[in-house]
Amino acid sequence: MWLLSPAAGERRCNLAGVLVSLGAFTVAAVLIVLLPGPDTLVVVRNLIRGGRRTGALTAAGVLTGLAVWVLAAALGLSALLRASHDGYLALRVAGGCYLVWLGVQSWRSRGAPASLDDTPKRPPRWRTGYAAGVTTDLLNPKVGVFFVTFLPGFIPAHRPVAATSLLLGAIFVVLTAAYFLLLLAAAGRVERWMADRAVRRRVDRATGTVLLAFGVRLIVEG
Repeated sequence: MWLLSPAAGERRCNLAGVLVSLGAFTVAAVLIVLLPGPDTLVVVRNLIRGGRRTGALTAAGVLTGLAVWVLAAALGLSALLRASHDGYLALRVAGGCYLVWLGVQSWRSRGAPASLDDTPKRPPRWRTGYAAGVTTDLLNPKVGVFFVTFLPGFIPAHRPVAATSLLLGAIFVVLTAAYFLLLLAAAGRVERWMADRAVRRRVDRATGTVLLAFGVRLIVEG
């Protein structure tokens, strides 16, 4: 029976610690991704109102915003944002106002039916989809604060902080992308369900109400 050298034993312990941290982070990240937030609501809203293509573009925008926040957290920029009260306040109010605007737009919708496979006829549709996802994510400073406070708890001791933060953030983005793919895969069922104008109106109003609540909370919270 071969005996492990102290160095080999230490490496094995370090690897085990990394795997445990990655597993724990993945479980926690899955639970967080499944919780409906402004990002998910905006994707669902655009999926319902603009079709599968617009929903996919919105999801791509959200993922782009998440990637930016992950990079910012790894570089320490989001920590700086959290330390700057005025910067955090300005971005939080801007993000809250944007969510309120989206909520008002959902409430104003009359539930007009639309095919989820409709091809956009004018450029503003794809711009609205992608831009809505990016804007919703980047104007929510709590995403940056979340990463800068959540990720360190899963970084093993003696591991490079920036590189490990990027790895954990990448896992979170991939899990979010998988969730959005499942959501978009169900677009056919959503289309049949949303063919009823009354159902569309109720969903628009429910989505609008939640977006308004998120926006107001983002604005008034200290």
